[in-house]
Amino acid sequence: MSTIAISKTSSYDRTMQLLGGMWFMLLALGVAIKIGSSAHDPWPSLLSSVCLAVFYVLLALLVITRPPAKAQANGRLPRIAAFVGTYMPWTIAFFGETDKALPNLASTACVLIGMIMMLVTIRHLGRSFSLVPQARNVVQTGPYRWIKHPLYLAEEIAVLGVVLRSPTPLTAALLVLHIGVQVCRIYYEEDLLRRNCPEYSDYEASRWRVIPYVW
Repeated sequence: MSTIAISKTSSYDRTMQLLGGMWFMLLALGVAIKIGSSAHDPWPSLLSSVCLAVFYVLLALLVITRPPAKAQANGRLPRIAAFVGTYMPWTIAFFGETDKALPNLASTACVLIGMIMMLVTIRHLGRSFSLVPQARNVVQTGPYRWIKHPLYLAEEIAVLGVVLRSPTPLTAALLVLHIGVQVCRIYYEEDLLRRNCPEYSDYEASRWRVIPYVW
């Protein structure tokens, strides 16, 4: 790779780090403002909002401070899948919400479980976190001892919680589409790690992808 190409790549990475960090901080600010104006909401809703705000701040810090990657997935499709998978599902929150108690309780439970799982997973993933498939190192601690992609599982549980607040055919279709995009991201990530991290072959041979004994 030429010096010019390396410079362009570095500039692109720094720009995306800055924009990604600003985006998640903006989301966290929006949630914090909502918490301030909804102090009389039920405590499960407030707790869910606090977890979400903390999660966004953590994502922002990880995106901004993550180290250079050993390698990155080539082509547009991995990047498109990463951005669609990261940002698309949260648009469901703008579709309104049901006033029925059971879906709202189920939604709160899923969002809380998903957020807690995300925070635990990111704690072990640390600065290896990224949106676009990138190779840094093979994390094998925490939930990674049992499955290869716990962050995708946690995110899908949280997205299910958002869908349960707006249970319509459209939101159900978006959930199915998001699952398909996440599966593509998993295959892109595994291929990249397999080619750039020699220790990944032994690791993946003894772990399930997302759900033990299923896939």
